[in-house]
Amino acid sequence: MSARVGSANVGVIVFPGTNSEEETVRACRAVGLEADAVHWNAPLDVVREYSAYILPGGFAYEDRVRAGAIAAHDRLMTAVREGAAAGKPVLGICNGAQVLLETGLVPGFAGASGPQAGFARNAPSGKFRSTHVYVKLTIPPERCTITAALKPNAVIPAWASHGEGRLAGGAATLARIAAGDHLAFVYSDARGNASEAVVPNGSALGAAGLVNAAGNVLALMPHPERDAWTFNHHDASREAARGDAAAMLKPSGGIALFESFAQAVRQWS
Repeated sequence: MSARVGSANVGVIVFPGTNSEEETVRACRAVGLEADAVHWNAPLDVVREYSAYILPGGFAYEDRVRAGAIAAHDRLMTAVREGAAAGKPVLGICNGAQVLLETGLVPGFAGASGPQAGFARNAPSGKFRSTHVYVKLTIPPERCTITAALKPNAVIPAWASHGEGRLAGGAATLARIAAGDHLAFVYSDARGNASEAVVPNGSALGAAGLVNAAGNVLALMPHPERDAWTFNHHDASREAARGDAAAMLKPSGGIALFESFAQAVRQWS
């Protein structure tokens, strides 16, 4: 972690077991943000100075109890909770999304405290799965500060790599998520067609991402940072770029979410 924290700086929170911080920091820097990996032993006063936070993927605290349950109570989450309450952009990816649901920051029903929903074991296998996916924005972009710069119905490529990615909750909770515009992203195909067939984990509502009531905290299960450069792509664009180093290393695809995130960070700063 750098000693200097200024405006438009992003703290990428690292717990014991986090393993996607480097890719996440790289994606932030690719869109012009200053970003640091902030480890669990960082002073809280330093962590509080960041303009925004990302909780990246991995297996925080070995996913003991259930994914994200222990990290949700880590002392660094004090700064994240305070920042979220103040309106700072907070993005959770995969394990980070699990942590956000365990804290109750997402979906963050008005007046609610503690978890309201969770990410359960993948169905039907109950096993870890890593597969390429697309996610489609299903809310008006401006409903969430982190998606505000995306186009309506934007489709973003990503990798779903998790064992507990199935949104689960009671019928009333799921209805409230749908009715309150908390369902930010659903799984889709490359053209934006959503169906049960493209959901890799049995997630309720086809959910890939949820946003809180205030619109500044986003929990996204798939990894956009793992499909954020041409050489990552799982389509013909990668083959078309072979032999062209500049094209291969060009940020694209999943980087769109980080570009939108960057706008939100700068506006808050």
